[in-house]
Amino acid sequence: MMRRFCCSFCFLASLALNLFFVINPYYLSGWKKQKLSSWAEEAAAEAEAVALISCSGHGRAYLDGAVVDGKPVCECNTCYGGPHCSLFSPDCAADVNSGDPLFLEPFWMQHAASSAVVIAGWHRMSYTFSDHSYISRELENHIRRVHAVARNAITKGKHLIFGGGSTQLLAAAVYALSINLSSPAEVVAAVPCYPDYKTQTDFFENMHFEYDGDALLLKNSSDTTANVIEFVTSPNNPDGNLREAVVSQGVSVGAIYDHAYYWPHYTAIPAPANEDVMIFTISKLTGHAGTRLGWAFVKDEDVYQKMLSYIAEAEQGISREAQLRALKLMKTILNGDGMELFEYAYKKMSDRWRKLSDIVSLSKRFSIQEVPSLFCNFFEKVRGPSPAYAWLKCERNEDTNCTAVLRAANIIGRAGSLFNVEDRYVRLSLLKSDDDFNLLLLRLDKLVTQDDDRKHYFKNS
Repeated sequence: MMRRFCCSFCFLASLALNLFFVINPYYLSGWKKQKLSSWAEEAAAEAEAVALISCSGHGRAYLDGAVVDGKPVCECNTCYGGPHCSLFSPDCAADVNSGDPLFLEPFWMQHAASSAVVIAGWHRMSYTFSDHSYISRELENHIRRVHAVARNAITKGKHLIFGGGSTQLLAAAVYALSINLSSPAEVVAAVPCYPDYKTQTDFFENMHFEYDGDALLLKNSSDTTANVIEFVTSPNNPDGNLREAVVSQGVSVGAIYDHAYYWPHYTAIPAPANEDVMIFTISKLTGHAGTRLGWAFVKDEDVYQKMLSYIAEAEQGISREAQLRALKLMKTILNGDGMELFEYAYKKMSDRWRKLSDIVSLSKRFSIQEVPSLFCNFFEKVRGPSPAYAWLKCERNEDTNCTAVLRAANIIGRAGSLFNVEDRYVRLSLLKSDDDFNLLLLRLDKLVTQDDDRKHYFKNS
């Protein structure tokens, strides 16, 4: 009897033990999943609570923003104030000086779930990735895929390097192209040109390079001994023109193509870019200027290695958090057929250009640049203009300072002299928030119609 009991007990114990080992992995897996998701849920709940704070559509509250009485508060758009950004300042100036690309904010609010990132406290604490590089290979693959969808660059056979926005990569490229030259390189850019080419080159000037002004002055120069590095911005900032290098002579000529705006948002894509050094930035692709991430495609191995050394010495690679966020944004762009962001952004920018053009067309006092319709490789059809900036000109002889003319009308633009041309020109940004752009239209409409009996654009449309 006792023996039978012992056998039965052993059998049941064995059965229970086997059952435990069968069930235990699933139980532990579920428990771990619950434990692992709890911190993510808590972080997501905190972020969503801040996102739901009402700022009347004229501001945002942020996790890392100001806190009053232990609660995040609204950061208001220009010209708005009050606890919930509901108070408009009627005498406030339309500030369209900067290229802050906030026009894409509504798109990312519509895609909050697919673009959100929850970052664990232990995420990527090392200096490097597992392959001992500073670059997320997954992000690199997604960036190449986005270019393939946009049809704006040939990336095959080219090295990719990340930098702190395009700004750092521009400096890295100048360094790489000049470091082994026998005499200092002359750094040039055709005017009107982006002001930071000069200010940054002057700031870092050393025995290897110096800024030498307008590339057009060297175009027909008889000097064939100069070392020349040319910045080529295409589309150009400020006028949106597609450009190519203008300097072709010299012992050593290197061109750095700044393609920050070479996306279907801002220009037709006649053909994919295929230069030796091409620089892009997430700020103008997705609007996330604060993420500070740019990338360059470099054909030559030696130039690539020198740029890589520059970035490594400057800051041991780019923030892992920035790369993670960029990866999530790229995945969102590539959802479906990859067309949605580009179609949304083009529609918005082309609509802004049309509205601004309609107002300026009422005036003989002002003009803006002509941007021709071109066949677009991305849309596979001829498409109209959608530039990032309006390059406004004061046509009256007495209006030699167009910035002052606009400032008197409560419009803040960027002076032409900053782009190395006369101050009869001024750049107006079309990239900012809906609040900023709508206020620009109101102020410009009033300015255009104040000297005659023309009907206001807003009453006519």
